[in-house]
Amino acid sequence: MEYRILIVDDEEPARLLLEKYVEKLPDLKLVATLPSAIEANAMLAKEKVDILLLDIRMELLTGLDLLRSLPDPPATILTTAYSEYALESFELD
Repeated sequence: MEYRILIVDDEEPARLLLEKYVEKLPDLKLVATLPSAIEANAMLAKEKVDILLLDIRMELLTGLDLLRSLPDPPATILTTAYSEYALESFELD
């Protein structure tokens, strides 16, 4: 089974690193890498993804705000270095 992946992070080095990890796994297909939650929201309205690799701290719209706005969010892995978001992220599954 192939899983469609979307990477969303405002830092290019983080996006590139995650992209390298995804490319190493044959069952994962990278749909796109995007620098903002706003762009991700627009893409998710048109494109189905199975797994979202999502940063939390981004300008204008945070990753957590994006998750809250999605009626049926994909499985999401939060990619953040900030532990203070742990409780809130668990509440969003």
